[in-house]
Amino acid sequence: MYPGTYAQTTPDNPAVIMAGSLRQLTYRELDDSSRRLAVALHDLGLRKGDVVAMLSDNAVECFTIYWAALRSGLYLTAINFHLTAGEAAYIVDDCDAKVLIASGSLDGLAEQVRALSPGVAHAYSFDGELTGFDSYDELLASAGDRELTEQPRGSDMLYSSGTTGRPKGVKAPLLPIAVDQPGDTLTALAGQAFGFNADDVYLSPAPIYHAAPLRWSGVVHAYGGTVVVMERFRAEDALAAIGQYGVTVTQMVPTMFVRMLQLDEQTRSGYDVSSLRLAIHAAAPCPQDVKQAMIDWWGPILVEYYSCTESNGLTLISSPEWQTKRGSVGRSMLGPVHVCDDDGAEVPAGEIGVVYFEREARPFEYHKDPDKTKDAEHPDHPNWTTVGDIGYVDADGYLYLTDRKSFTIISGGVNIYPQEVENALTMHPAVFDVAVIGVPDPALGQQVKAVVQLRDGIEPSDQLAQQLIAHAKTTVAAFKSPKSVDFVTNLPRTETGKMVKRRLLEK
Repeated sequence: MYPGTYAQTTPDNPAVIMAGSLRQLTYRELDDSSRRLAVALHDLGLRKGDVVAMLSDNAVECFTIYWAALRSGLYLTAINFHLTAGEAAYIVDDCDAKVLIASGSLDGLAEQVRALSPGVAHAYSFDGELTGFDSYDELLASAGDRELTEQPRGSDMLYSSGTTGRPKGVKAPLLPIAVDQPGDTLTALAGQAFGFNADDVYLSPAPIYHAAPLRWSGVVHAYGGTVVVMERFRAEDALAAIGQYGVTVTQMVPTMFVRMLQLDEQTRSGYDVSSLRLAIHAAAPCPQDVKQAMIDWWGPILVEYYSCTESNGLTLISSPEWQTKRGSVGRSMLGPVHVCDDDGAEVPAGEIGVVYFEREARPFEYHKDPDKTKDAEHPDHPNWTTVGDIGYVDADGYLYLTDRKSFTIISGGVNIYPQEVENALTMHPAVFDVAVIGVPDPALGQQVKAVVQLRDGIEPSDQLAQQLIAHAKTTVAAFKSPKSVDFVTNLPRTETGKMVKRRLLEK
């Protein structure tokens, strides 16, 4: 279903609430505004398969734009507003956007992107006037009471986070259905596996330009629930929002769990989280002690899934399962998992290799990049695809991730997986954040370096560096532990929790 369904049955129920500003969109308003925008875009000449680019911070208008695309057969490309103007303009140009819609709150960035995107035929701004942009409100008003005669289901076309290189546009084939017909895999999964329903209140603490917040918020609307959106994640604000709105479901990344656990016990216990029935987490591997601490605090309501922007597969694991399969990201819910060596040969259970998901047909392509699309395919099975993660499957079919292939450190001919070392240091009382990378070593090829951001009030020192190295050795083998520690004031982590290691390697 879609917002139009609930505009008829529960028109005054809030579809979106902004946790900070308290702005709201009811289902009647979301349906009407997305209808108007869909008609206006059609008047501009956009047809099925065309692209609309969106450059915005978290705002209610994002959902109008999203549903306008979904109800008119268009692709929506949401752009990370933390990028430079050149980086954002690259995406606008690469995705072949015919229309750019931007938030007035991003005035300097948006105006620069517009100036660097001469190929965009039309640009509109909301929440403030921008040079080079026409009025979004006037665009919506131009539609009047008209409706599209057909509403083919559109999709997002999002770009990878670019943690290992230039962002890649992930283009899924459009489904041969109307917006109000069943057939979307994620929507079906949310109902069958998670029990989403109209009574759910979903807290979305991450940026809307990322795949999970955008898609899962859309799923909540497909079931008639309410999405509470944080303008920006802060650990204590998230806990306050859960209690204030009676949040039943939230989705977070492990870094958010760490930030909440770093609050003192008195602060954490001061907030009521009893309304939660489900806490979903994904996007990055979760250290085992972090996950256990969250289960001890919130109860066995954590459900982890492993997927990606490409949506080539998905695994799932509940808290009770995880207690017996600690460290696993679960069994596949979407396509069989195959773990293969560098030559493409499938390896036995328990052996580490590249993770592939098998589907009936290749579920995506990288826009304008057939070489990268080909690289994601198995050499002998084009319908097996990978995003470069490595891990192993146990005898019961549970997948365990070790790291991304591009992050693997090879020291003295031995593979070392940084995530394992990072997990050993994450919950040390002096550590606020940590990344582990491989740096050149004349004898071994590479050696392990930990790059650490300390908690407030703790000063870096050689003695502390040695303490951290010793602490790591209590969890991982000596050859895996850091040989050196660098202290930095900030680590380059995206708001969705992914570490941009290429920036550390460049340094």
